[in-house]
Amino acid sequence: MTTTQPKVIIFTTPTCSFCNTAKRYFREKKIRFKDIDVSRDRRAAMDMQRRTGSTGVPVILINNRPIVGFDKPKINKMLNIK
Repeated sequence: MTTTQPKVIIFTTPTCSFCNTAKRYFREKKIRFKDIDVSRDRRAAMDMQRRTGSTGVPVILINNRPIVGFDKPKINKMLNIK
């Protein structure tokens, strides 16, 4: 029986070290994610701010539930990573 992975979207900018750390962490854990560069996508940046009230990155959506920043304990809990 396979379980489907939650939908993961990460809002990033190319110069954000925490964004790169988060993406590297997802790759290590074999978590598929969609990367949206808010420095290039104004509409996505506005959507991210509307959802979270935050203009800072990374913002990670796991099944549309936002995590502001690279909060590893919260990410692990929401993705059921031990």
